[in-house]
Amino acid sequence: MRQAIVFLFSNFTLTLFVIGLIAALASMARRPRPWERPAVVEALLSWFLFFSLGVSFLYNFVMHVFFSETAAAFIGWQTSPFQKEVGFASLGYSAVAFLAFRGGAGLRLAAILGPGCFLWGAAAGHAVQMVEAHNYAPGNAGIIFYSDILLPLFGMSLLWMQRAYALSPVVRA
Repeated sequence: MRQAIVFLFSNFTLTLFVIGLIAALASMARRPRPWERPAVVEALLSWFLFFSLGVSFLYNFVMHVFFSETAAAFIGWQTSPFQKEVGFASLGYSAVAFLAFRGGAGLRLAAILGPGCFLWGAAAGHAVQMVEAHNYAPGNAGIIFYSDILLPLFGMSLLWMQRAYALSPVVRA
C-alpha cells in the first residue's frame, strides 16, 4: 500500500490526469444519452483544467515552497531559492486554471498556453540534465518528463476540438 501511495504522489501529473478523466466520465454519466461530441469535449476540457492544471500546479506550489528539500531530491537537484519562484509561478498557473474550469475560451487558452510554455521549457531543461549531467532521477527523467510534453498537447487539442465543434454543426456519434 505504501508503494502505491508513493507512486501516486511521485507521479502526480499522471495521477491527476487520470482523476480528471474519471471526473469527466462521471459528469457525462449523469447526462442522458446519446452523448454529443461537444458535451464530451467540454467535460474532458473542464476536468483537465481542474485536475491536470489546477490541482497539479497547486501540488507543485506546495512541494516547491513548503517541502523544497524533498522536491529537489526527487528531481535530482540541490535545494535553491529558485524553487520558491517555481512554486509561486505554479500557484499563479493553478489559480488561472481554477478560474478557467468554468470560464470562457480566452481564459481557457491562457490557462493552457502559459503552463504549456513553462512545461515545454521544463521538458527541455530535463532533457539537457539527462544528457549533460546524466540526471535520471524520477522527477527529472520519469513520468514528469513525458507529461511536461504531452499535457499541453492534450489541452491544446481539446481547445481546438471545442472551437471546431462550436463553429460547425453538431455531428452525432
